[in-house]
Amino acid sequence: MFHVCILRSLSYPSQIYIGFSAVDMPARLRRHNEGSTPATSRYRPWQIARHCTFPDKQKAMEFEACLKSGSGRAFLHKRLIP
Repeated sequence: MFHVCILRSLSYPSQIYIGFSAVDMPARLRRHNEGSTPATSRYRPWQIARHCTFPDKQKAMEFEACLKSGSGRAFLHKRLIP
């Protein structure tokens, strides 16, 4: 299974991270909160705001790319994490 997660910083609530992973979500979140991921270490701790699971790697990667686009960010803030 492949995961797309949307994380929100607890220390800086306006900070959102969108990521793709093949690792189970509790383990991945633990890595983000330990600081072993350079892109997210500055805004620790993180919590999962939304999480989607896909059986197909390509679909998960496409969804992640979509959420990182301008219209995807608008959708994200309007529908997924208001």
